[in-house]
Amino acid sequence: MTLKNLTGAAALGLSLGLIGNACAAPSTTPTKTIKIVAFNDFHGQLESPGNFRPTPSGSASIPVGGVDWLAGYVAELRSRNPDSIVVSAGDLIGATPLVSALFHDEATIETMNRLGLALNAVGNHEFDEGKAELLRMQNGGCHPSDPNSCRGADVGTPVPFEGAKFKFLAANVVDAASGKTLFAPYAINVIGGVRVAFIGMTLKETPTIVTPSGVAGLSFKDEAATVNALVPKLRARGVEAIVVLLHQGGTIPVTQSESTINNCDEGLDGSPLQGIVNQLDDAVDLVISGHTHQAYNCRLPNRAGRLISVTSANAQGRVLTDIDVSINRASGEVVDVQANNIVVDRSSADVLPNTDIKAIVDHYKAIAQPVANRVIGSISADITRTATAAGESALGDVIADAQWAATAAVGFGEAVAAFMNPGGIRADLSFASGAAAEGDGKVSYGEAFTVQPFGNSLVTLTLTGAQIHTLLEQQFTGCTEGYPAGAPASGQPFNRILQVSASFSYTWQEKGTACDNVDPASIKIGGIEVEPDAGYRITVNSFMADGGDQFYVLTQGTDRLGGALDLDALESYFQANSLVAPGGRDRIGWLP
Repeated sequence: MTLKNLTGAAALGLSLGLIGNACAAPSTTPTKTIKIVAFNDFHGQLESPGNFRPTPSGSASIPVGGVDWLAGYVAELRSRNPDSIVVSAGDLIGATPLVSALFHDEATIETMNRLGLALNAVGNHEFDEGKAELLRMQNGGCHPSDPNSCRGADVGTPVPFEGAKFKFLAANVVDAASGKTLFAPYAINVIGGVRVAFIGMTLKETPTIVTPSGVAGLSFKDEAATVNALVPKLRARGVEAIVVLLHQGGTIPVTQSESTINNCDEGLDGSPLQGIVNQLDDAVDLVISGHTHQAYNCRLPNRAGRLISVTSANAQGRVLTDIDVSINRASGEVVDVQANNIVVDRSSADVLPNTDIKAIVDHYKAIAQPVANRVIGSISADITRTATAAGESALGDVIADAQWAATAAVGFGEAVAAFMNPGGIRADLSFASGAAAEGDGKVSYGEAFTVQPFGNSLVTLTLTGAQIHTLLEQQFTGCTEGYPAGAPASGQPFNRILQVSASFSYTWQEKGTACDNVDPASIKIGGIEVEPDAGYRITVNSFMADGGDQFYVLTQGTDRLGGALDLDALESYFQANSLVAPGGRDRIGWLP
């Protein structure tokens, strides 16, 4: 029976047993087995993100995650094979819950130091607060202006903030001024007497999905070309075993569940990850991936046609990957890789959560709780991100309306419409009372923060009617009208439908012709068709205003006026409306 056919505690128990037997082998054996414990897209989820499904059709009934339990699983696995290392494939921080974000993710770094993380390949969300803040995460020190930074005296960690005791890796992120990588491109670790290289990097499209000002002065190189160029350097240093930590991924066409986390249905066909792996030098032995929040356990062909292991561990600490790598002691070559994804089950009797880490989280939670528990408004029903065939969601409607309301008045922007990017909406608003026991229908600040955790400010700018039409066309794959030099030649990676305020409406239909999906005559503001040459005041968040999510036409907007934080605008909207109902999802028309 293979580990892949087991789930839960049974899989973990057998995995640990097998490793224990392997470790009992005498040192004269020709191979050495080392263990790599991997995860990705943790996003500062210090507490449990909820429950996980046992099967695709089952109800979510397995309590999962929490950094204390994640640390417990890591410790249990490492105790069975001390020749081990813990790694992350990016998005360790950024887009985090309030208990981490309020403290600029210092809590996540501190708990990961104590979990034993050794390496983290920077993901796109590591750049959410910009290059300087990311360097502070590595090097330590207090935030330059926020008193919520450096709270170690209150939580039992050093003051000033200690910084990451693990290494950030960024092989394909180059500082234009110096010509050097922002962080080390790779690390060579001696594990169990054998040398293993870990190359870390993020997806080359990062500048298109983070605030451009946050990555100003940085260039993001092709992933496969970067790895292949490093292979001769690693060979020259006597390294034969090469692992890639890559913040790019794919998706598996099945509902994520305990029974499917080791699947590789359709082999990630057509994914960016598959394209990268297919170009890799034959020297690469293993790819640990992320970004898409999926769990999979694949073997994909490299440039030479050899199948290599490619893994990912879902997100937010729900799953981790247990990888055994067998290496020839004499040559240093990898002879076998066995990987197994494991659910971080909080009900397991075989794992003990880390109480020291839990204490740190509890202290941070106590500081954040008065902020998180404050009720900011009421809703009449669940307001969700579930989209119509046109791409419009009830929550998107509400957020766009809130941003329009915050910028419509004279002196505040005189906006006539607002647009919200769907990727910036990270959770639903539930009618049922939450963990703060605020009561049914009440919305706490913490819940609203989870919906919009990026801290973007509002920007009102003037676009012509023709530019608004271009903005709408830039939602769709294949349309690169108005794209600057160096932008992706294929346009959006998928249709990215903007959420619009109640003042705005239009209809779209995919016609198979690039930049020809929206009928200009259908674009209306206040029920009146927009004129191509007329100017209109439009509100977006600062991420979009800088061309984020490839809405480059917004960078051409004139007469810019900064506004409130997006979350403050949402809170003000709740205060102005005693009971907020789900948006009607009737502003965007769609023709099949």
